Amino acid sequence: VQLQASGGGLVQAGGSLRLSCAASGRTFSSYAMGWFRQAPGREREFVAAISWSGGSTDYADSVKGRFTISRDNAKNTVYLQMSSLKPEDTAVYFCAACRRYSSYFLSNDMDYWGKGTQVTVSS
Repeated sequence: VQLQASGGGLVQAGGSLRLSCAASGRTFSSYAMGWFRQAPGREREFVAAISWSGGSTDYADSVKGRFTISRDNAKNTVYLQMSSLKPEDTAVYFCAACRRYSSYFLSNDMDYWGKGTQVTVSS
């Protein structure tokens, strides 16, 4: 599975962005997907997870209620809708795929990674 994240950019605090992660390969629908982020000088951290069917989703406490993960298996795409953005959300965001679902992915859990997309939230 090859993954490509897009949709990042510069936004003011309180604004919204939608990230997309396009996957290649016919087996996308059999993978759970996750979003991670990495801010400068910090370790990569889990943001959100979604099961292969989309029926289960989970979020890091820091984004719960503000971010929504979803997927469209017909389009081989997973999304991260980000609202009420804060300066501390500034990071490079990565999508990743895993053969098994977890409510809290660790980086080492993931089987495939995409290149990140930069999100910058100005105050």
